[in-house]
Amino acid sequence: MAKKGREKNIDNKAKHSKLIAQKKSKAKTKYTDRKARLKEIVDLAKAKKAEES
Repeated sequence: MAKKGREKNIDNKAKHSKLIAQKKSKAKTKYTDRKARLKEIVDLAKAKKAEES
């Protein structure tokens, strides 16, 4: 059965949604930054290996 009246946690729900969005955004940027850093390292290693050969 559906609740009657106003939702209980409507104020906290907005705050919670905002915090979860921040958390997801932070994780996403962390992931992309790490991926870019690793790509740079791999490219440098490849360049160094090609230089030696």
